[in-house]
Amino acid sequence: MSVQGYDKYAHEPFAVTVDLAVLTLREGALHVLLVERGQEPYAGTWALPGGFVLPDESAETAARRELAEETGLDDVRAASGLHLEQLRTYSEPGRDPRMRVVSVAFAALLPDAPEPRGGGDAAEARWLPYDDTGPLAFDHDRILADAHDRVGAKLEYTCLATSFCPPEFTLGELQQVYETVWGTGLDRPNFRRKVLATPGFVEPVPGAARLTGGRGKPAALYRAGTATALHPPLLRPPREGRSA
Repeated sequence: MSVQGYDKYAHEPFAVTVDLAVLTLREGALHVLLVERGQEPYAGTWALPGGFVLPDESAETAARRELAEETGLDDVRAASGLHLEQLRTYSEPGRDPRMRVVSVAFAALLPDAPEPRGGGDAAEARWLPYDDTGPLAFDHDRILADAHDRVGAKLEYTCLATSFCPPEFTLGELQQVYETVWGTGLDRPNFRRKVLATPGFVEPVPGAARLTGGRGKPAALYRAGTATALHPPLLRPPREGRSA
């Protein structure tokens, strides 16, 4: 529907894109999903998966579509195993050399991440260690750092950590999520006590256990509880040399 007297050409046009910072745990380390750009600008450079929002879709729909097209992670898996949340909007002039581009960025968490495959305008897709990503295209270094900060902060007061875990997990696996994202070790008995004392954080899987190595007895399995917020919060330890 047009609005009488409104000139839609009165303002400089610009494009809207989506960018996705998709994080997972692999081999005990935090990894991020990156694509090698197959086209200019920044051809041959690693970047976050993403692309332009089409006229008939929302930003979230575009994010899921681009994730499927550029990495081969299909929409069915994304709908069932992918935690996706809007991070923020990046709108600095000059962030894209082609034209004025505003990007809606998303942070996403995926447990048991499959191997991706490049597609669309991505020459290759790969999981790379978060600490070894190197310079990324556009302002994607900033977006990735912001996503890491967001996830690290939300681990303190929400149940987001279970989004890194498979449907059934041990408390040791849950602790590894916190240690990997925060980059610090945690006291095992203290962590276990806090988790089990937090209402709705996790719930036991009756009769289920898993061998985790060594000679100890199998570890009990848990699944995500019904809570979304942690009361009290599970605060990260203060850095050495700094007060809490």
